[in-house]
Amino acid sequence: MNQHERFRGTGVALVTPFKNGGIDWDDLERIIEHVIAGGVEFLVSLGTTGESATISEDEHRQILDFTIKTNRGRLPLVAGVFGGNNTAALVDKINHFNFDGIDALLSSNPAYNKPGQEGIFQHYMAIAEVSPKPIIIYNVPSRTASNMTAETTLRLANASDKFLGVKEASNDIYQVMKIIKGRPKNFLVLSGDDFITLPLIASGGDGVISVIANTTPRPFTEMVRAALRHDMATAQQLNLKLLELYKLLFIEGNPMGVKAALELQGLCSREVRLPLAPMTEQGVHLIMAELEKIGA
Repeated sequence: MNQHERFRGTGVALVTPFKNGGIDWDDLERIIEHVIAGGVEFLVSLGTTGESATISEDEHRQILDFTIKTNRGRLPLVAGVFGGNNTAALVDKINHFNFDGIDALLSSNPAYNKPGQEGIFQHYMAIAEVSPKPIIIYNVPSRTASNMTAETTLRLANASDKFLGVKEASNDIYQVMKIIKGRPKNFLVLSGDDFITLPLIASGGDGVISVIANTTPRPFTEMVRAALRHDMATAQQLNLKLLELYKLLFIEGNPMGVKAALELQGLCSREVRLPLAPMTEQGVHLIMAELEKIGA
């Protein structure tokens, strides 16, 4: 299996469980085992869902080391701690980073600076020049305040084979289809939003980096696999089963919803770090009712 095939299907953006402000290592192990047993194809550690913004550099390293140890090489592991709006500092971080046990890195567009397309292109090319691992580009305009156009994504895809693919969270299916249409061979197009995964795959995409796969990995991964093998009847049935849960997990933001679901399943606390606040009881009750309805 080539490296691109290893990242087709469902990747899970792992949550980081907390207990009294610290990292709950027992719960993190429990969640990793839960999603692996649920059939995900790869793990993503310390993305936005993992609350990387409020986790220290020392904790980043501890979480990655723990995840590597727990995973035991069973699945590919993507590290999501390579976003930033200071290109030089990010290049320096990559130059001094220990990538043992890590198969790829996830890097989001620079936030807050609001760079133009040329700035975004040059930022990613600077990362590609120093990265010893393949890179998944992460386009998430709702968080970064800048959209990477299909033209820029394709320019990067053709400029360096370091770019493994793109995680697209623009919610613009036309933009996604333009990338799919123009991409070079082996450049992956992954959904960054659970609810758009099925239409993305139906358009020729390759999978997803998922939030919902933390809590309901089995039906979601089965949906993705059915779609990839063009069994749309099965994929549609499973997608509609999960449809309301997609929305409910985000009604108070991410990862508050998915942590509430995991708490209801006995997998971790719904505790998050400020400036995030745990999901309200009202939100929890809505998620509980939906989990009971779908039998999760």
